[in-house]
Amino acid sequence: MAPKTARARRLGIALRTHREAAGLTLEVAADEINSTRSTLSRYENAQTLVSPATVRALLTLYGVSPDEIAAAVQLAKDARKPGWWVSYSYLLDRRTIDFIALEAEATGIANFEPSVVPGLLQTADYIRGVMRGGPHTLSDEQVEQRVHLRLDRQQRLTGDDPPILDAIIDEGALLRPVGDRSVMEGQLRHLLKMGELPNITVQVIPLAAGYHRGTRGSLHILEFADPEDPIIASVETVAGQMVLDRPGDLRTCTKIMEHLRTVALSPAATREQLLRLLNER
Repeated sequence: MAPKTARARRLGIALRTHREAAGLTLEVAADEINSTRSTLSRYENAQTLVSPATVRALLTLYGVSPDEIAAAVQLAKDARKPGWWVSYSYLLDRRTIDFIALEAEATGIANFEPSVVPGLLQTADYIRGVMRGGPHTLSDEQVEQRVHLRLDRQQRLTGDDPPILDAIIDEGALLRPVGDRSVMEGQLRHLLKMGELPNITVQVIPLAAGYHRGTRGSLHILEFADPEDPIIASVETVAGQMVLDRPGDLRTCTKIMEHLRTVALSPAATREQLLRLLNER
């Protein structure tokens, strides 16, 4: 089963929208192309990649214009191209790979972390410390594989056409030692450096803010360039990463992120706080 990328989601939405506009049920449409209801449903929900030929057949059945069919067929071809993360698929569970695939196409990323520095802003040594303190016992080789994966995820931040990253960190995460003193010093310096980039905003929620709506766990919100792509939210649970796309869940997550921005220090005050923490070490 291929990862649910933004392109695959967009194609699935288009297939469902055009089918409904044509007034056809899943059963009728599937029967017309000699398929099954469950298979067509998986196409529309981006659970299974659909071939360009099937896209053409379906949209022709739905009476879609030739230009729109050509665009959708190209989207189907693009969705089948493997991403850089494919070589790491054996390391992680399906939900995490799905999230990485979506993150790789996002133009806007908002991330709150209550316990650790956000993964996209972690140094290699900090990542090693996190991996060694995780729930699984990993060999040195397995740790290094995960370090390389996370560093590869970070490449977009400093590449061409980088995404906008809004990172909000609870101060408790910065006070919690990961690795030795030099690791934490290097991590704080890295946050200061990354916060100077025009596409990255770093904010810290001070302990003085008390209990807030993000205290329960980490939160990601991904936005995409195409207006047809709805936002995606992700939360961390004991069972791993959980991707949310229901409208009600998305509204709740958006409100929580907005609240966290209001209780966090401004980027300028955050920089002062990071410098203060660095000088206190």
